[in-house]
Amino acid sequence: MTPVTINHLVAGEWVAGAGDVVVSVNPAHPGDIVAEGHNATTAQVDTAVAAAAEAFRAWAATPTHQRGAVLLAAAQIVDRNAQAWGLELATEEGKTKAEGIGEVRRAAQILRYYGNEGDRQAGEIFSSPRAGEQILVTRKPLGVVGVITPFNFPIAIPAWKIAPALVYGNTVVWKPASTVPVLAIRFAQALTEAGLPAGALNLVIGDSETGTAIVDHPRIDGLTFTGSTAVGRRLASVAATCGIPMQAEMGGKNAAVVLDDADLDVAVEQVMLGAFRSTGQKCTATSRLIVTDGIADKFAEALVERARALRVGDPTDDATEIGPVITDTSRASILAGIDTAVAQGATVLAGGRPYTEGPLAEGYFIAPTVLELDGSPAKVWSEELFGPVLAVRRAADADEAFELANDSEFGLSAAIFTQDVTRVLQAMEQIDVGVLHVNSESAGADPHVPFGGDKKSGLGPKEQGAAARDFFTHTTTVYLRGGRPGV
Repeated sequence: MTPVTINHLVAGEWVAGAGDVVVSVNPAHPGDIVAEGHNATTAQVDTAVAAAAEAFRAWAATPTHQRGAVLLAAAQIVDRNAQAWGLELATEEGKTKAEGIGEVRRAAQILRYYGNEGDRQAGEIFSSPRAGEQILVTRKPLGVVGVITPFNFPIAIPAWKIAPALVYGNTVVWKPASTVPVLAIRFAQALTEAGLPAGALNLVIGDSETGTAIVDHPRIDGLTFTGSTAVGRRLASVAATCGIPMQAEMGGKNAAVVLDDADLDVAVEQVMLGAFRSTGQKCTATSRLIVTDGIADKFAEALVERARALRVGDPTDDATEIGPVITDTSRASILAGIDTAVAQGATVLAGGRPYTEGPLAEGYFIAPTVLELDGSPAKVWSEELFGPVLAVRRAADADEAFELANDSEFGLSAAIFTQDVTRVLQAMEQIDVGVLHVNSESAGADPHVPFGGDKKSGLGPKEQGAAARDFFTHTTTVYLRGGRPGV
């Protein structure tokens, strides 16, 4: 494909960056350039924030139904381009073409959900202890919201942040990951083509300095972030110092628990999908597996056979089931994590070695890897590798399995496989996560229900569904009393 020129959307105009050169490459074929241009400078970020602040009053005064109509129009544009943009996503980010197309369509679904926000409850009425008075709780937008998004879902995650931000009347300054500029540009194009006013959305592509310029800006009124726990904590510190609210979805080390009575075929398939779909580059990916002793041998044998059979290759090929990881740095870090696990006593059941020849050696590919741990301390059990690596431990029974599932500082997602409703209820009570799946993979989120993690996986209100309103608006409690009747 011809490289896409990286431009930035500032005050309603597409402009070239004035910063350092930025190049996005195809992780399956690193010699192929997907997009190129220049980063935004801090001065351009300042212009973008000023434009968002200028646009805020008029956009906030626009009726919710009209704001939603822009999102609904954008959803049609996104849907219409799903095939082409999905292919670009696969080429740029590395997930398979089918997953890329599915993600683009998910972004359209999110836009449609929030596009209908005008038909939902907008506030609350409470009884007053005083005669002739009612107490109303109304909602207002925060103002200018900074949005910082990661590489792994380059259109879906921006959609589930930007769509609610806009429909609730905020304006946005958005910095995507610089490794995936094409889908960011496409999403911004859809919204502008749909009639979003100039300045309501500003897209600035760049490195960490660009993000810092947004976070530190005195005219930013709120910040929403998805990324690593380390970065999220740093941003939260800055936001707290500036006195602005922050929402963060951060790391995960998600467990799947398979009990003796599980449907083996369902569990193997779902664990495999949770661990290896999107090359394991999901915050909700299954990276830890706990299997009870009664089925551990049989389950491990079936899972390893399935993992070894997965087709690794160019994500734009329809036959490919796993593409590359995003960068060579990520590849090296994941392989080093596997080596460390082996040194700490892990047994390699599948994968575990780098490709040394052919196209898979040239791209940023990693074989689906299954490691069995012996119970000794191991970093692979506690630290997020963000790749197609699954660490396995055995448990004597369900109680021990649930204890192992909670053996993490993270609490984003988990899955349990069982036919016993009593064990399901026990898992709901005992496993401390924001999202729990029963007999399905640990990954997955729907736009109409809350999404987010507990413990060190999340900060601030949850995302998506009605929960998004709790972050992107603030309340005003109104004590409403009229004058004397007839006066």
